[in-house]
Amino acid sequence: MDEMRPDAPAIVSEREARDLAVMALDAAAWSAEKGERPDGVVRCDAGWFRRVELPRVRDAVERVLMGRHPDHGLDLLLEVGALDALLPEVKAMVGFGDGEWRHKDVWKHTKQVVLQAVPRTEVRWAALLHDIGKVKTRRIEANGDVHFFGHAEVGASMFDRMQRRMPIFTGEEALSRSVRFLILHHLRASAYEPGWTDSAVRRFALEMGDGLCDLLDLSRADITTKRPEKKKRGLDAISELARRVRAIQEMDARVPPLPKGLGTAISARFGVPPSPALGDLMKVLKDRVDEGILEAQRDNDYYLDYLAAESLVPTK
Repeated sequence: MDEMRPDAPAIVSEREARDLAVMALDAAAWSAEKGERPDGVVRCDAGWFRRVELPRVRDAVERVLMGRHPDHGLDLLLEVGALDALLPEVKAMVGFGDGEWRHKDVWKHTKQVVLQAVPRTEVRWAALLHDIGKVKTRRIEANGDVHFFGHAEVGASMFDRMQRRMPIFTGEEALSRSVRFLILHHLRASAYEPGWTDSAVRRFALEMGDGLCDLLDLSRADITTKRPEKKKRGLDAISELARRVRAIQEMDARVPPLPKGLGTAISARFGVPPSPALGDLMKVLKDRVDEGILEAQRDNDYYLDYLAAESLVPTK
């Protein structure tokens, strides 16, 4: 790669400023791809980066994120001033923690999560942004314990504001929704415990929907502990959750959620004849099973009692 000038000129034209900013972004992308630091890197003024077209910015940042050495590229984005200018939410994590308080350095953690994440665009973007809410939510107890309650929700709101300030995902609404979804829910899989019932696992899978695979991959990448036994426990728990989701989905695909003859039993107990009203009741019960509120394939009385308790049967 061509060397870049070590010092940016004090006065540059608009075109020169844009070209220097593009060179700085390209240098970071090159570093992420090659795992090396280019010579003569120029730190640019914030305004120079804002002259670069958003598609070019996004392309460079994605090259950093998708490179084999994204941590190198992220460090260079910091050095050239691109994080200050373009992603201040990410820049705020630099030096946040690791020493002054009892929690890991959020920037170091973030770089490692990006490095460990599977190289899918939505997962790598989410890895970069998943903890941006920690800066605004840190709470330090009197005993020195540190908490970040609500940082996932705050992070999702910050992502919305980032999008309004710099609509980097314009034309990629599905990608934007996926990244926001992963930021918002990135703690969900790590909350899994073996004691979860099948209904709880089913409900989790239903709520995660099409984002489940990406979420599990992000959760694996989010384990950055240096203690091998703790890392193994975390990865094993996520793998167990994934296995249970698959097993339940396969079972649900084979076994109908409601027992045979339930419609006849509803008619006999509540006097509801075969009709659209009976179909509506059956659909309510099936939806409740899908949502994990009711268990599948129980005896008829289990569902009849539920209809009665919830006053779901229309009165004559």
